[in-house]
Amino acid sequence: MRLDQIKKLVVTEKSVRLFENQQYVFDVDPSLNKTEIRNFVEKHFKVNVTSVNTHRLPSKRTKGRTKATKRAIVTLAPGNSLSILGEQGLETQSNQ
Repeated sequence: MRLDQIKKLVVTEKSVRLFENQQYVFDVDPSLNKTEIRNFVEKHFKVNVTSVNTHRLPSKRTKGRTKATKRAIVTLAPGNSLSILGEQGLETQSNQ
């Protein structure tokens, strides 16, 4: 699996609330399935994944073409977390 298939971590109000439940939201390549997403996260972040939920976002037209996007919500096992934003980043966002 190529590294560019997991495109980015999604940071919105809802996804920041999900961080507290050890759930992380990623934009992924539409061709990936749940098993591939799970294996990628476990391998690269060295955590245990409990479940992966996916959904396709509505496509948006840009200059006559549609871009398909897929979003994955990854739930980690208790005691695991991703140190992507760091603890201080989450505290300052939740205090505002």
